Amino acid sequence: MSGQPIWPRIAPGFVRAMLAGHSALGLAFAALIWLVCFTGSVAVFTQEFARWEQPVAPLSETVTPEAANTAFQEGMKQMPWAHDAYIGLPTRALPRLTVRASTHEPSEHEETWLADAGGRLVQRSHDRWSDFQGRLHFELHLPRPWGGYLIGLTGVALLSSIISGVLSHPRAFKDAFSLRLGGAKRLQEADLHNRLGLWGLPFYLVVSLTGAFLGLTTLIVGVLALAVFKGDVKQAYALFLGPTPVDNPAAAPPPDLTRMFAYVKADAPRAEVRYIMVEHPFEQGGRFSLNASTPGKISRGETYVFAADSTYLGALGYEKGEFGQKILSGVAPIHFGWFGGPVVKFIYAILGMGLAAITSSGVAIWMARRRDKGKPSETWERLWAAFIWSQPIAYGVTAATVLLTPPDSADHLLVWVWGGVTIAAMLLPIVIRPKLISVILRCVGAVVLLALVGVHVWLFGLVPGDPVAVIVNLCLVLIAFSMVLSVVWRPHVKSNP
Repeated sequence: MSGQPIWPRIAPGFVRAMLAGHSALGLAFAALIWLVCFTGSVAVFTQEFARWEQPVAPLSETVTPEAANTAFQEGMKQMPWAHDAYIGLPTRALPRLTVRASTHEPSEHEETWLADAGGRLVQRSHDRWSDFQGRLHFELHLPRPWGGYLIGLTGVALLSSIISGVLSHPRAFKDAFSLRLGGAKRLQEADLHNRLGLWGLPFYLVVSLTGAFLGLTTLIVGVLALAVFKGDVKQAYALFLGPTPVDNPAAAPPPDLTRMFAYVKADAPRAEVRYIMVEHPFEQGGRFSLNASTPGKISRGETYVFAADSTYLGALGYEKGEFGQKILSGVAPIHFGWFGGPVVKFIYAILGMGLAAITSSGVAIWMARRRDKGKPSETWERLWAAFIWSQPIAYGVTAATVLLTPPDSADHLLVWVWGGVTIAAMLLPIVIRPKLISVILRCVGAVVLLALVGVHVWLFGLVPGDPVAVIVNLCLVLIAFSMVLSVVWRPHVKSNP
């Protein structure tokens, strides 16, 4: 019925309990939730940032199986120490042919080469920035698997906060388009918080649920092992890894991949091989997994497993298996928005930033309430503003560090730069008044982003080989100007109701 609350029969006591739980949970995880939302919005464009930081790399829209095999063979000659290898084939988002090799522990040694359309190795691949920002979202650069656990728990907290927030607002749908702008700050922030939360509700539920699942995957597999396989984790992982060749460490030359391509083509004519995972490329017991994705399907792609002699061993069933396998296959693409091209990515980024804004407004509501009660939390207000607006600066400085330092610089350098900039910004409240903190940091952030674009143009030119680099630079300029505009244009807001 029109005008009725969405939850008309929920007792007022239950609503108050939900609101109290919503507030407590949101405040306890506010910083982590905001950071995960911000980093996730940026991580949507991981492929685009990889192209931006190396815009002179060769582009290949498509390559033949023969070219992919040539790249693999040349890569193994270039990197004979490889314990594992990865061949990335061109996709719409990342039109590059790459060959990566690593030792048993990737932290010991890893090397990636770019190949041209014919499969000839051309130059080393460098993706330090895209890798840094991606890992910041996946695991906060904490030791594995603890970083993933923390991200997963943050996803659980976010999902719980969303559900409790909906249950604590019976008038949510009735007031869906009610905004009290220009009035009391607390009421304005409350309306912004509730309206944004409702408008993007389906998206927020999906990304928080899938994010929690992805972050806690290792823990989930461990529980599965205890429940089904008497604690045997290897048996549990075998459900997701598929068939394995007979272990045979005897030496063997890297096989011809074209026979494997031919099998995939015959089995799934419309599918496109996106990458190949190779385990033990120089052994007779090597394992070759070809991932092929069918256009139009929201899926991580079907995985075909072959032995070193090109014998087909089986598929994982992500596209042709049971319903549960297909659902599992779609979790990552749905979470990151990597299934519908640039338009979907921009929608994901906007909604992700909206979720970050909801988190920020929730903290602002709590602070405004304390201020109205005569118990202002100026220290927390200063720290929160500094934390929020430190991130554009930290991201800009780390990206510039990547462009201005040698490609083989230590990866942890970027972590120190990001952490140092963040901490430095959060020390500003010691010497700067609260009202000036966000203004100063927004202006500094705009300058840093414009300087980053300047450095990129200085190194690679105004129009480098990859057109995506130009688009990224234009977006950075627009973001910088929007940050300045947010300082210049400030609607009048009353401090007290």
